[in-house]
Amino acid sequence: MDAVTGWLGPGEWQAVRLSLRVGLIATLVSLPLGILTAYALARWSFPGKQILNGLVHLPLILPPVVTGYLLLITFGRRGSVGQWLETVGIVFSFRWTGAALAAAIMAFPLMVRAIRLAVEAVDPRLEAAAATLGASPPWVFLTVTLPLMLPGVIAGAILAFAKAIGEFGATITFVSNIPGQTQTVPSAIHALLQVPGGEGAAGRLVVIAIAIAMAALLLSEYLARRVGRRVSGA
Repeated sequence: MDAVTGWLGPGEWQAVRLSLRVGLIATLVSLPLGILTAYALARWSFPGKQILNGLVHLPLILPPVVTGYLLLITFGRRGSVGQWLETVGIVFSFRWTGAALAAAIMAFPLMVRAIRLAVEAVDPRLEAAAATLGASPPWVFLTVTLPLMLPGVIAGAILAFAKAIGEFGATITFVSNIPGQTQTVPSAIHALLQVPGGEGAAGRLVVIAIAIAMAALLLSEYLARRVGRRVSGA
């Protein structure tokens, strides 16, 4: 860690820490909703299911700047929701919390997709067997479905984390690029490339971004395989 902090300047290290914070909060806050959404899309039939599926995956298709603009007009201080939230002391626009919100929305489709595939791989007959033994639906989910889909949950969470820390377009549109407050690694790289002599610092941040992304992908594969083996062995 000391070697990394010595290699990076104070502003660069601040951007790395903020990115990790934004990615972690975005993942943890959105994970329960991601599990619920994935389960609903995989197992439930209800009116508007395809609309929900489209809305979940919309951030993957829309330009990130469009998503950021929609967040700004919705959760900005003059937005329909943002005005109300500000009265209770919650502000998203031009704050790191807004960066976490934007990152969570952009990463949500990846999380839901991974978890949904895991839910669909669970044999419904196992759940039915538990239900015939008197287990309630919530208990069946907690004791049968969730353990079997856990590798997908882990993979989805880590992939969402990696996506969240790399988010740029929606974040910079919604919360701008304020050093020390909303400047994440991608925003810092963009800013450094606009000034003469900033290529070296930008290159160091690029290396850090690649390292974090690769570590997240490898950890996702490792944990998913390990949990999968334990579930199969059980």
